[in-house]
Amino acid sequence: MSEPERLRSFLAAHGGGGEAVIAPIGRVGVRIVVVGTDGAYCDAIAPTVAEAGQWCEQAGIAVADEWTRELAASVSPRPADRRRMAGTGR
Repeated sequence: MSEPERLRSFLAAHGGGGEAVIAPIGRVGVRIVVVGTDGAYCDAIAPTVAEAGQWCEQAGIAVADEWTRELAASVSPRPADRRRMAGTGR
């Protein structure tokens, strides 16, 4: 499954819509964070900002210019996400 297909599938499973934020992460590339309408989120790593934009366009995902207060507030991390973000790895 291609990354655009995976992102499209994620949105279909989480409310049918959503928004993405694209952010450079250094030499590794660019991180795409997609937030579904239900608050679930996923990410993907693209080699360039241009390619990240193409993936979002192919998946039918609107891209925000940056993290807004409203978009950040809509994210609903699961308990497993919170543990992973805390660095416990459990």
